[in-house]
Amino acid sequence: MITYNNEGVRMPNIKKRAITAWIKAVTSTYGKKVGEVGYLFVNDEKILEVNREYLSHDYYTDIITFDYSEGDTINGDLVISLDTVRTNADLFGKAYDEELHRVIIHGILHLCGINDKAPGEREIMEEAENKALGMIAL
Repeated sequence: MITYNNEGVRMPNIKKRAITAWIKAVTSTYGKKVGEVGYLFVNDEKILEVNREYLSHDYYTDIITFDYSEGDTINGDLVISLDTVRTNADLFGKAYDEELHRVIIHGILHLCGINDKAPGEREIMEEAENKALGMIAL
């Protein structure tokens, strides 16, 4: 089950059924299935609070992924700052909706085992994001 919640911001205008189907389709390409995945859409101040409290990081970010996956079933909580998504969309010259979808699937790709911190991993993540974005049917 995938849930979508918001705190301190308006719920983004996303087609939840279509996004859920897309997430399941992307997940299946990695031989995984969706268990319990929860999205929480927040503002910059809330994501900074979460980043400080749980990760001891003192900076803003677009998404924080908490991975509780077991075996081939992905489970996790994904906290997304809509403020940072908007800032990044402007910074990268992308449409807000496209950037939001990229961040939504970015967390899922982490749950599927793709990382982006070590040398060379960022390119692998970007390729996986682009492939996933090509699968979206909204």
